[in-house]
Amino acid sequence: MSDVSDGNGVSGVLHVKGRVLVGPDEVRDELWVVGGRVSYERPPTARDVTTVSGWVLPGLVDAHCHVGLDSHGPVDAATAERQALTDRDAGTLLIRDAGSPSDTRWIDDREDLPKVIRAGRHIARTRRYIRNYAHEIEPADLVAYVGREARRGDGWVKLVGDWIDRDAGDLAACWPRAEVEAAIAEAHRLGARVTAHCFSEDSLRDLVEAGIDCIEHATGLTEETIPLFAERGVAIVPTLVNTATFPKLAASGEGKFPKWSAHMRRLHERRYDTVRAAHDAGIAVYVGTDAGGSLPHGLVAAEVAELVKAGIPALDALSATAWAARRWLGRPGLTEGAPADLVVYGSDPRADVRALAQPLRVVVNGAVRA
Repeated sequence: MSDVSDGNGVSGVLHVKGRVLVGPDEVRDELWVVGGRVSYERPPTARDVTTVSGWVLPGLVDAHCHVGLDSHGPVDAATAERQALTDRDAGTLLIRDAGSPSDTRWIDDREDLPKVIRAGRHIARTRRYIRNYAHEIEPADLVAYVGREARRGDGWVKLVGDWIDRDAGDLAACWPRAEVEAAIAEAHRLGARVTAHCFSEDSLRDLVEAGIDCIEHATGLTEETIPLFAERGVAIVPTLVNTATFPKLAASGEGKFPKWSAHMRRLHERRYDTVRAAHDAGIAVYVGTDAGGSLPHGLVAAEVAELVKAGIPALDALSATAWAARRWLGRPGLTEGAPADLVVYGSDPRADVRALAQPLRVVVNGAVRA
């Protein structure tokens, strides 16, 4: 049986009781931690038991997060550690790192940090993304770079699908259709899924018809493209806490790029309607915060609250950071034998998702870490 710590150096067996939310429709009264893993059978020789009580969820998922990155580019290991700890203490125990130039493989050796699924480094068009973030290349090299990041990542590749075109003065798609089709096919051949940063309307159809698996932000979804996403099974990660910053971005570019600024404001104004329409059409929606660029870490509860504000039912918004999100990423929840990564709350998050902002205990690999 596993040694666990309550943060004060006390070791023993961890017993979690109350309401264990194994799934949206499955609730248990208790679980035990045996060898750092979930068990629903009481250990026959349990002693020195540490008990925690409350409403229990599997460790939350932030499906768009950047550990090892800040607004200027890659950061050192100490800063990346602080980012990961901030996410952990907020209850995020599984991160899909949606693009980072930093090597964060060392996190995999830390029993106290969230588990990370990496998408490698962003792949962007030359001078069409944030400086120091991405491989900046031309379309002829797209297949080669996608193959490279597919081999280096953890089953995901991240493209920059659109960005401001300085000549046009507005958002514009970055990649020709033929090249993106070939690149996505190469990623799939290598066993990786592909996602893309997309703000605008114009970039979406080509990417979806080329076989992409996910779109980040997806603010440009329309009545024409929403059915296409639903038909093709393309997921979205709206990052509403990030799109909330669009008016500030628009104001900063007003003088030089007024067309772009007006476009960003329109996307912002309809953001809730866009996400709700996507959900209502059957598109899979997952929680992501876009932390690590200009936004701080630890915002997962705020993003869930934003999804609810957009009109997504609370249980669906909760599943988008818990049960459904883990299933989408191929990681277990609170199933027998799964790693004991869980969060304990003082009230029922199904009744009010604001409970996610105040975790009582955070358990990583069977040890109470916060």
